[in-house]
Amino acid sequence: MYLFLAFLLVPIIEIALFIQIGGLIGLWPTLAIVVLTAVLGTWLVRTQGRMALAQLQRAFSDLDDPTEPLAHGAMILFSGALLLTPGFFTDALGFALLVPAVRVAVFRYLRSRITVTQFQMGPGAGFGGPKGTYGGSGDVIDGEWEEAPKPHRRDSGPSGWVEGPDRH
Repeated sequence: MYLFLAFLLVPIIEIALFIQIGGLIGLWPTLAIVVLTAVLGTWLVRTQGRMALAQLQRAFSDLDDPTEPLAHGAMILFSGALLLTPGFFTDALGFALLVPAVRVAVFRYLRSRITVTQFQMGPGAGFGGPKGTYGGSGDVIDGEWEEAPKPHRRDSGPSGWVEGPDRH
């Protein structure tokens, strides 16, 4: 229901804002503002995205919980989509998500609403599903192998996989 309301209300809000702002400042300044916010938003998303990627890499290298840097990266990506969408309302939401304090507040709100039931890392971590699935208690399949000799490499001529033009 919320998604339906968003798809219904956002275009109506955008059209109303275009009409109001275009009536106040004119068509060309309105279009210039829309293009300018898209260009500025793209630059800001790129710089904020680099910082979020650096934080994510730092979390992985320090073996810390990567949840918050991943969430920040997702919110920056979403803000980029909002900023590339023409409109004043979506631009306001996109610029708001580029503010780190807003992203932290959104992350804390979402974290309070989501419950993680299980998290595993390292060897032996898997799905723990039924027999025969990854991490489950399936049967062990024993097998033998031997390394195949490397084929002799020719410097010229056909590869040997297909017949050459002189072999009919």
